[in-house]
Amino acid sequence: MVCIPPPAMMEFDPVLLHEWLRRSARRRPDKTALICGDVRRSYAELDASSDRLAASLCALGLRGQDRVVILMDSSVEAVIALYAVLKAGGVFVMLNGGVKAPKLDYVLRDAGAGILITHVSKAAVTTKAGADKRCRVVWAGPDAQMPGPSSKTCIGWGGAAEEADGAQPDVGTEESGATAPCVIETDLAALVYTSGSTGEPKGVMCTHHNMVSAARSIIQYVGNDERDVILNVLPLSFDYGLYQVLMAVMFGGTVVLEPSFAYLHRALERIGQERVTGFPVVPTIVAMLLAMQDPTKYDLSSLRYLTNTGAALPEEHIRRLRALLPGAAVFSMFGLTECKRVCYLPPGEIDRRPGSVGKPMPNTKARVVDEAGRETGTGETGELIVQGPHVTQGYWNDPDLTARTFRPGRYREETILHTGDWFRKDEEGFLYFVGRRDDLIKSRGERISAREVESAICGLAGVAECAVVGVPDEILGQAVQAFIVRGPQAGLTEKDVLRHCAENLEPFAVPKHVAFVLEIPRTAHGKVDREGLMNGSGPAA
Repeated sequence: MVCIPPPAMMEFDPVLLHEWLRRSARRRPDKTALICGDVRRSYAELDASSDRLAASLCALGLRGQDRVVILMDSSVEAVIALYAVLKAGGVFVMLNGGVKAPKLDYVLRDAGAGILITHVSKAAVTTKAGADKRCRVVWAGPDAQMPGPSSKTCIGWGGAAEEADGAQPDVGTEESGATAPCVIETDLAALVYTSGSTGEPKGVMCTHHNMVSAARSIIQYVGNDERDVILNVLPLSFDYGLYQVLMAVMFGGTVVLEPSFAYLHRALERIGQERVTGFPVVPTIVAMLLAMQDPTKYDLSSLRYLTNTGAALPEEHIRRLRALLPGAAVFSMFGLTECKRVCYLPPGEIDRRPGSVGKPMPNTKARVVDEAGRETGTGETGELIVQGPHVTQGYWNDPDLTARTFRPGRYREETILHTGDWFRKDEEGFLYFVGRRDDLIKSRGERISAREVESAICGLAGVAECAVVGVPDEILGQAVQAFIVRGPQAGLTEKDVLRHCAENLEPFAVPKHVAFVLEIPRTAHGKVDREGLMNGSGPAA
């Protein structure tokens, strides 16, 4: 009798976010996963640290699908915390480190969070928000700085300071005998809070399957592999910044975390120091880079690609960026939190159609439809609708808005996301962003794209940044107002701007008002704060 050995066990791709960390730690344990300042963590260290914190969370009573708010600056501890929450079966809610007490209070209540993980430096804001009265607080930082005297409401987790000494998170005198609950890919992994049109932020419900699917598609078209080093200057509360970490862990790369793009000089120095290959940007970063006196003094030769989302880059900025970084591919992209990403423009097309955001990314369907749901023709404006496994589950605690935005298709698994974004397509099917439904300016009976006006103005020499809004007007309904940041030594006048617009825009799109400001007010994620502009929060030049 011949004995046939069983076939070798096949290794399938993980379906849960934290399983990708375990796999990368197993495959390349000594490889640097994270760099933050002088702190470096290997995949093995990141995996072990998040295991220990996960055990602590289970000991605190965390149950499957419980929400845990993480209030931290971009740091190694923040990454450890999010993977620990996932390993413990929970749902992480990442907040910007600069969040104020009212928003922290709102998110804790809305999410129903039982645990808050935060740095000791956030003690004032957490106390003001009453966090210690609503949930258990896990403090990251030196024990001597722990603000909570009661072990009933807080535990000490030393984070980077103690990790360096080999210490483990302290769960007091308790020994954790708890085990993490079973997690499947259709369970929630995160609530990502995004600005809502009604004022309060909305928690977008993301499953493991949604997030892994989105990340895999992006990795595929960007072409990432373990040789990539990503510089992330965006907050982890912004899904664009968060996914830089999630994706790098999936393909086994390295992420360099910088606290903010406000310190662009330091970030650009890091590109040369760490031989960064990938740099995710938003238009603000590009405008800051192009406004520098001599950006060529930085060693940017290692850059393989840049990605842009959040808003479309003005065509003039694309041209100048391509001239500055001729060896780097530039990916223009479009996405929204409700599905993470929709489309991308292959870098080889950017010179031919710089105003486009491309075609749907892998495993995605996207169409432009009219109000009756019929697909629009070439050049016609309509609403973008999206289908795919990355389309999320709706809005936490808001079934009405969920029903309006996430609509059923032909069968149970087919959900159609109605984005509320206006698009058009060209004869080859490439997509062009026209504007948010709420951002379209209606003047003289015409619909005007703020994006189109901004792009035209940015083509004028001496313009560093521009934002356009509609302001109330008794005769026009809305009047077009442009806010402009001048470039260095630029002597632009209102007449210069209006003359340029008259030469490049239809008459009804020419601004009625032009204001010069020192800066464009922006959200923590780098997007234009249009409400702040209309309320006069941009300092006058």
